Amino acid sequence: MSMMKEFKEFAIKGNVMDLAIGVIIGAAFGKIVDSIVSDLIMPIVGAIFGKLDFSSLFVVLGNVPAGTALNLEALKKAGVPVLAYGNFITVAVNFLILAFIVFMLVKQINRLKKDTVTVVPPAPPTPEDVVLLREIRDSLKK
Repeated sequence: MSMMKEFKEFAIKGNVMDLAIGVIIGAAFGKIVDSIVSDLIMPIVGAIFGKLDFSSLFVVLGNVPAGTALNLEALKKAGVPVLAYGNFITVAVNFLILAFIVFMLVKQINRLKKDTVTVVPPAPPTPEDVVLLREIRDSLKK
């Protein structure tokens, strides 16, 4: 029963809830970054490098059946092994953008934490002669 109680305390503290919320927000944020990369960044990169569409870059690794179109979707449907390195480029760009955004977010959070937390150094100990003089003063007041 103590393990169940321990788990309940762990879950109630907010650790599990914070993690769940982080995963949900991360998944949604990942979709946003994916859209930014595929809809905004990759078309610009493709225009710079000659109207390339990275998602359609691939190398055929097997025999192509007769009558099969030479595009990635048709080749995959036909079961032809293809090395879709264009998709990898897109995913790698997604990762780099997401990693940079998370880095900037953590950097800002750390900066805010540093600004809000001010460490007050402890007061130096009172010299012995001052303590003695205070005791004398207090005893004379009585």
